[in-house]
Amino acid sequence: MSFGRNNAPTIAASSTDMRGKLQIFNATFIDIGTVNRLLNCTYTDLREPTNIMPQLAQAVSLSKQEFIPWWKRPQAWRAAVLLALIGWLYAPILVKLVAQWWADPNFSHGFFVPAFATYVLWEDREQLRRIQGAPSNWGLPLIFLSLITLLLGVFGAELFISRISLLLLAAGIVVFLRGWLTLRVVLFPLIFLVLMIPIPAIVFNEITLPLQVLASKLSAWLLPYLGVPVFREGNVINLPAMPLEVADACSGIRSLLSLTTLAIMYGYLMEKRIRLRVLLALASIPIAVAANGLRIVGTGLLVQYWDPDKAQGFFHEFSGWLMFVFSLLTLFMFHQFIKVFGRSAEVSA
Repeated sequence: MSFGRNNAPTIAASSTDMRGKLQIFNATFIDIGTVNRLLNCTYTDLREPTNIMPQLAQAVSLSKQEFIPWWKRPQAWRAAVLLALIGWLYAPILVKLVAQWWADPNFSHGFFVPAFATYVLWEDREQLRRIQGAPSNWGLPLIFLSLITLLLGVFGAELFISRISLLLLAAGIVVFLRGWLTLRVVLFPLIFLVLMIPIPAIVFNEITLPLQVLASKLSAWLLPYLGVPVFREGNVINLPAMPLEVADACSGIRSLLSLTTLAIMYGYLMEKRIRLRVLLALASIPIAVAANGLRIVGTGLLVQYWDPDKAQGFFHEFSGWLMFVFSLLTLFMFHQFIKVFGRSAEVSA
């Protein structure tokens, strides 16, 4: 670089240097091809320094033109209108759903289900971003089916059907706007949302009664080994001190639903192998049943050897929380056991 009459810098470079690199003030080198790729310019012969600044200015102006705020994008407005329509259709249903979570302890775990599904979608955001959208018209039959299901649920006064229709509608919209590959990625959180919907009353009662009988049988089998004679009649355990009834609230359905939900969440976070995730979810069922049986045994011991009134008061409620924590610890230990067993099996093989 040399200085002219007015101390204006001039660039002196050989034609060979100008073909590949541009030297500025003998300090900084800018690769011409890299500049063009970064600014989305088409490669041209930039051997003449006078060609650089106009093309850079043009590239910058193009990049500014390509940036569009979200509120000016038609896709954003279409999505907003779609969400508004869905909210208008399902607002009464969702309000009743949240109210049931709050009022019914059997389904209070529903608050955690959409939160965890949102977390899973956030974790998969990069994978969803890389998927090239392939809209499919096969999403329209799913949308139509969801609307029919919604009408049947509303006019038939069946909350479960109307709530399930929301998940069908979400699946149909994903397929219609983004394609089957996107649905495959969001399928797990979408299916997981089923757990937030309370079971229909007729199904709930069909599950509760067998659980009551099973818990009473387990307690009547264990209590004699602990020195308490019993005589069981259905779900009623007759103790020497007083009869002990295994009511609906003591059937274990509450802990069963909550523990199964937590087992699925735990398996997703702590285990990568799908078969072990399924195994953990299935293991939560016998663990919940056994824990509820032990709770009734503890209540029977308190009734027989201490005070029936105290056994049915604070200690009865506290034992429910204690057995649930015990169930979680048992699930964790079972997971550690199958991990160690799996490693030893791989080493021996």
